[in-house]
Amino acid sequence: MYDIIVKNARIPQGDDTITTNILVKDEKIAGFLDNIEGVAAKEIIDAEGHLTLPGCIDSHTHFMYQGFPHRENFLTGTAAAASGGVTTIIDMPCCSVPSVRSAKQLQLKVDLIQPQALVDFALWGGVTGEDVREGWLDHVQEQADYGVVAFKAYMTPSVPTFPRVTDPEMYEAFKAVAKTGLPVGIHAENYSMCDYYVKEFQKQGRMDGPAWAEARMELAEKVAIELGISFAEDAGARLHIVHMSTGIGAKLVGEAKKRGLNVTSESCPHYLTLNYQESMTKYGAFAKIAPPLRTKKDNEEQWEGINNGSIDFIATDHAPYEIESEKAREGMNIWTAFPGIPGVETMVPIIVSEGYNKGRISLSKLVEILSTNAAIHYGLYPKKGAMHIGSDADFTIIDLDKEWVIEPKKQASMCGYSPLEGMKLKGKVAKTIVRGHLVFEDIEESVLAGLTDEELKTIVHNFPEGIEEKYADEFSKYPYLHSAEYENSYRINNPEVIDKHIREIKGIKAKPGFGQFIKRQSIQILPRKITF
Repeated sequence: MYDIIVKNARIPQGDDTITTNILVKDEKIAGFLDNIEGVAAKEIIDAEGHLTLPGCIDSHTHFMYQGFPHRENFLTGTAAAASGGVTTIIDMPCCSVPSVRSAKQLQLKVDLIQPQALVDFALWGGVTGEDVREGWLDHVQEQADYGVVAFKAYMTPSVPTFPRVTDPEMYEAFKAVAKTGLPVGIHAENYSMCDYYVKEFQKQGRMDGPAWAEARMELAEKVAIELGISFAEDAGARLHIVHMSTGIGAKLVGEAKKRGLNVTSESCPHYLTLNYQESMTKYGAFAKIAPPLRTKKDNEEQWEGINNGSIDFIATDHAPYEIESEKAREGMNIWTAFPGIPGVETMVPIIVSEGYNKGRISLSKLVEILSTNAAIHYGLYPKKGAMHIGSDADFTIIDLDKEWVIEPKKQASMCGYSPLEGMKLKGKVAKTIVRGHLVFEDIEESVLAGLTDEELKTIVHNFPEGIEEKYADEFSKYPYLHSAEYENSYRINNPEVIDKHIREIKGIKAKPGFGQFIKRQSIQILPRKITF
């Protein structure tokens, strides 16, 4: 007796596919059968002949909980992930109160987000300029021992609780992280360049959307990547360039790989499909991100980077903001609006539609950049990112022929905007399966619609019982774990808006709290595969 059979699943075999039936026992893949006649299971899930990938991974999300629950909470964020075919997310340490830079802060975050999670999640650790200055670099090994998959550092400011690193502080951070064997991911923009030219453009009176991208120019990312590579080479660190936006960045990473360095990179769907001239003219602050959107030439060079191996996988930098207080507040302009967009819900469909379905990438490359490579890089493989016997039974089932249009107001993510609005795609997630359980199906009905006021209060609006006592020292430093932005938000005084949104999310089949925290399984390094 098996727990579940996923029948009629068309699974990848290199660049080809075969149709099979996947057996699931104890939430893991137990086998594959061509014929299931006479085979018993408690539940049958029909993949209907659709392409069935090993569960897709978004390794770069900012779900903003705790501290910024007006932007996204872990329930809406993981609902968006499930709706987009993402079975595992890896959340960043910076956008929470307190930011995550110690084992205790990691445990606090897990205790707070676990009751909301709908898909599985791993966590990044953090290292900042403050950690270097205050002599707290011992927290790096402490976080590695806890099970984080990598460490994040910012060359430009993020939030007040996560200070950026200066050049020498970054070098010291690299040396500390190198001892753990884990990657260190940098937001690669040169702070002085960005700061100087933003102020220059403001002096010139530029208020148009494209001004943001032109002030934070390609050169700011180029020199930041070059510095990061130099420091990593000397420190012996594994360098990862997060949300890399430029074609020249891909070339620099490729050259570093050819020299034998452990340098990796990720891109995002918006850097592959949007350009700043069109999107920032049309959407203004709703297309404002950091690093900014680039040019059509960068789009094409990044697709080349994916195919030649200089870009290792796709992530999203999912970082939504509240429209009323942070994107379009009265008096706000392109310089003062907050930089960030959603992405976890559209990552898989965009790469399928604009990459695989349009012939830009092969099926094997699709699997690598959406699933396998991130799992290996972050030490989660083969538990995640694989379709092996014994791997977690995570599957992303895609209807390759379904045509649809991105409509932000109808998405699970709470923000309600996207510069991808109106994009026509071919290929849509039909079902998302996590550990053998159906978490999302492309239908109207959702278990979230039936959550009572009291359930939402307990799951979303209140801290779990005993948390304030268990973490009294953190609550004394950060009252209620509130950020200044949350205190000035629209949703803090209108929690019913959050409840209404959650109840209107479509297709969710699992209850909040189903998702599990996944610690790093081992230290793994992606092979350097470069096509010359």
